Amino acid sequence: MFESVNSLLVEHDELQELLADPELHSDPVRSKKVNRRYAELSRIVAAYNVWHDLTDDLAAASEMAAEDESFAAEVPVLEESLAAAEETLRRLLIPRDPNDGRDVIMEIKMGEGGAESALFAADLLRMYLHYAESKKWKTEIIEQTSSDLGGYKDVQLAIKGNSTDPAQGVWAHLKYEGGVHRVQRVPATESQGRIHTSAAGVLVFPEVDEPEEVEINQNDLKIDVYRSSGPGGQSVNTTDSAVRITHLPTGIVVAMQNEKSQLQNREAGMRVLRARILARYQEEADAEASVFRKSQIRTMDRSERIRTYNFPENRIADHRTGYKAYNLDAVMNGALEPVIESCIHADEEAQLADIGSEA
Repeated sequence: MFESVNSLLVEHDELQELLADPELHSDPVRSKKVNRRYAELSRIVAAYNVWHDLTDDLAAASEMAAEDESFAAEVPVLEESLAAAEETLRRLLIPRDPNDGRDVIMEIKMGEGGAESALFAADLLRMYLHYAESKKWKTEIIEQTSSDLGGYKDVQLAIKGNSTDPAQGVWAHLKYEGGVHRVQRVPATESQGRIHTSAAGVLVFPEVDEPEEVEINQNDLKIDVYRSSGPGGQSVNTTDSAVRITHLPTGIVVAMQNEKSQLQNREAGMRVLRARILARYQEEADAEASVFRKSQIRTMDRSERIRTYNFPENRIADHRTGYKAYNLDAVMNGALEPVIESCIHADEEAQLADIGSEA
């Protein structure tokens, strides 16, 4: 069992030697990738060592059980521990998303429901900010378009992690958040106290580590500049500082006006554009790959309703995993981990089922 781990043990040793080479750290992009892979393999190596030691202990206890009652009593305990160790190692050996260790750029957009949808978009933003704070991740709002009542028509948020372990990566957790989030509550604008249903959309992209990772030909870009404007259309800038970038081969359009200078908005726009292009290429690769899993929890259908936030019942429900809890108030304050863990677990189960069917 677990014969495939042997090659991973060798790779782990090789990476350990590589990390001791000062020349590696002169290349930040390569160094980051090596550190991510080493951290991922370290978890597997540690789990394998636990499994291996328990296997030896169980064999020894079973051999001595007939002669010593204390060893006989130890056998069922070791069997239970070994089964748990096998399950842990089995899950760690599931092929990991290569983007799991990346930071992310998240976009939250108002959807059906008008002003109430924009207010809900602001609530979602606060939820993710609180969740990021609980994980000690860094956040940066790179673009926002406010609504008249204090919500957001559109807001873009960069979230940066603090671990080289892909399992603790920002993308590893937030990639499941893309889709339509539905809210049921009495809007602040409702005078009759009636419950309304509205929605906001969330898009999540893995962020490009370095610009060189995604090559963009400047001739493939159409760049327009215009004057920034705030809610209601009033001018908030006297110069043409806002930037709209169109990537002609993919048709992806990014608009930025949050910063005061055209250069800053262009840099922010290129940052988002690279993330969107990386995500587009990944989607295309997944769709073409023979191992693509249609059961994957992280759907590529951005129009799918993934979650409902029912305020009158204080209920949160994820429609992909069946997760349901009556602590919506805590979730909106950032207690999102159990919801995300349900997605991670369901995704792992789907992959294990696929591996089992191919065996």
